[in-house]
Amino acid sequence: MEKTEKVQCLILGSGPAGYTAAIYAGRANITPVLYEGIQPGGQLTTTTDIENFPGYPSGISGTQMMEDFREQAVRFGADIRSGLATKADLSASPFKITIDNEKVIEAQTLIIATGATAKYLGLPDEQKYAGMGVSACATCDGFFYRKKKVAVVGGGDTACEEALYLAGLASKVYLIVRKPFLRASQIMRDRVMAHPNIEILFEHNAVGLFGDNGVEGAHIVKRMGEADEERYDIAIDGFFLAIGHKPNSDIFKDYLELDETGYIKTIGQSPFTKIPGVFAAGDVADTIYRQAITAAASGCKAAIEVERYLAECEYKECKKQ
Repeated sequence: MEKTEKVQCLILGSGPAGYTAAIYAGRANITPVLYEGIQPGGQLTTTTDIENFPGYPSGISGTQMMEDFREQAVRFGADIRSGLATKADLSASPFKITIDNEKVIEAQTLIIATGATAKYLGLPDEQKYAGMGVSACATCDGFFYRKKKVAVVGGGDTACEEALYLAGLASKVYLIVRKPFLRASQIMRDRVMAHPNIEILFEHNAVGLFGDNGVEGAHIVKRMGEADEERYDIAIDGFFLAIGHKPNSDIFKDYLELDETGYIKTIGQSPFTKIPGVFAAGDVADTIYRQAITAAASGCKAAIEVERYLAECEYKECKKQ
């Protein structure tokens, strides 16, 4: 294992939260070190067009936006590196983070912006049509399906929320539910079942997608594995997954408070975790919004709090916790 490196501020993750934190920390002369993780640029790099982020009136690809964020962070002195955090020791300051099972970084402050990974069904067609009709965020991509037909997979509150949002844009929304009932709260069930643009397909499974230049339809099965199993196709232009997200927080579970899904719990609306000097930003701590702009805002808040924390430590001549 390489010699340990000491840094003032370590940022893990390279989505809007991580890069924004690096921009703010860099401008504060903290010289942050940022490790990009397994997917440089985060989930936005899988999005073709982004039209709801202020400052891009003509829209922009997710990949280009993240390249812009990265370039701006580098401009202000951020040290951006390839690598994945594979182990964490937050028992005492400085915090020890192992990168790629090789190098240990000792950080006086840590911003965790590792994001969350959308859950998929595991169909090969989900990868084939990524960015061509398959999405895990209705709020991000629903605009592109105005007056078109779409399907949402899932039966919980998130799926119902996505279906209702899309129903205000699309001409038709199929809600594909594996079980014979919705797991969502009663109010969400009532709203979905009452909406004229939503058709609920209970006891259905999506088993594939088809289309020449993008999604044109889905292969679905009713009562899969039963004697009365029925297979047929539905014509759709968009296929939305709403079966949950998995926060990338596993290496911190022994030190930070996580909710039942794995999201890092922060104090109120702040980026503070229960450990002074450790902050969480973006989708790894956001159970509600999961948007590029809210992630960027949380990265900004985390960097500002890092600056304040370091200034207070210098004033008090902070010792190891």
